[in-house]
Amino acid sequence: MTIRSIEIRRAHIELVAPFQTSFGVETDRHLLYVRVVGDGAEGWGECVAMTDPLYSSEYVDGCEDVLRRYLIPCVTPDSTLQSVLDSMAAFRGNYMAKAALEAALLDYFTRLDGVSLATYLGATQTRVASGVSVGIQPSIDALLDVVGRYVADGYVRIKLKIEPGRDIEPVRAVRNAFGDDMLLQVDANAAYRVEDAEHLARLDEFNLLLIEQPLPEEDLVGNVDLVKRVRTPICLDESITTVEVARGALDIGACSIINIKPGRVGGYVEAKKIHDLCLSRGVPVWCGGMLETGIGRAANLALAALPGFTLPGDTSASKRYFTTDVTTPFELRDGYIDVPNGPGIGVTPIPAVLDAFTSSVSSIAID
Repeated sequence: MTIRSIEIRRAHIELVAPFQTSFGVETDRHLLYVRVVGDGAEGWGECVAMTDPLYSSEYVDGCEDVLRRYLIPCVTPDSTLQSVLDSMAAFRGNYMAKAALEAALLDYFTRLDGVSLATYLGATQTRVASGVSVGIQPSIDALLDVVGRYVADGYVRIKLKIEPGRDIEPVRAVRNAFGDDMLLQVDANAAYRVEDAEHLARLDEFNLLLIEQPLPEEDLVGNVDLVKRVRTPICLDESITTVEVARGALDIGACSIINIKPGRVGGYVEAKKIHDLCLSRGVPVWCGGMLETGIGRAANLALAALPGFTLPGDTSASKRYFTTDVTTPFELRDGYIDVPNGPGIGVTPIPAVLDAFTSSVSSIAID
């Protein structure tokens, strides 16, 4: 079981519609895939970094550089997953680059063993409740139209992106239009300051599941203050980068819910550690998304099938973002998406589709 090479593939895919958050508008994705090739199997990982360092300090071209210069040299022909993780730990940060390589290795090794990634991680569910993230819309009428279509599709939870000036009234309109029974939450992507606590408390009247990442990622102490002044549960996203940070945030009372994104925390092994910590403390978690194609979405579904993921995540159907996915598309059925149960992540790219999106491929020999 020798690892022979690691391939870096760059690709480009258009979104079905612009996706606007408090930090910008996305109309497409510049993709980076990692492929591990070895004796008897191959493994795929998807880098979730954006084109520009807006959501986090990482960006896709930077991730490629880090992979080539520092992370892929950690792999030897006889590497184990743990040996690579131990070697990568010497390099600070760069969680999204690390997660892409780790995902490809996980896919490779679990395929060799003939087990699914879901089984490897300890999944207890065969399907995952699916929520959908709704970007900031140009008008309330447009927002209600978009939400209405997702409700008709069967999504069990709606998440609204918000920012200062586009928060209270859009949320009020959605709640009034679709009723109190619809699971509804909001995501600020760090757009507010602790001084906005009184304003954010106005969201309490809408019976939201949570307010996600209201403050800058570094301001854990500010979240402690916010928790005391806002009744709606505070969920952290960008702030949580490691299990140690998660433990500290919970210890000081900075949040009561955590959104676990594998790319943000350095991979699925670290994501499981955060899950296990939260499960042991009775803290709900859910799996966030980064507009992944089918490769990344399959791995996220495996993670979201763990027992602590009690809130619907952002594991939406493929057609939510892409006209054509690089794998067999994931479909929504009665509000749920099936967890792949084949070896590894349970899916493989469709060669003709992937090639059509690909801009470059380079292979690095492992010796």
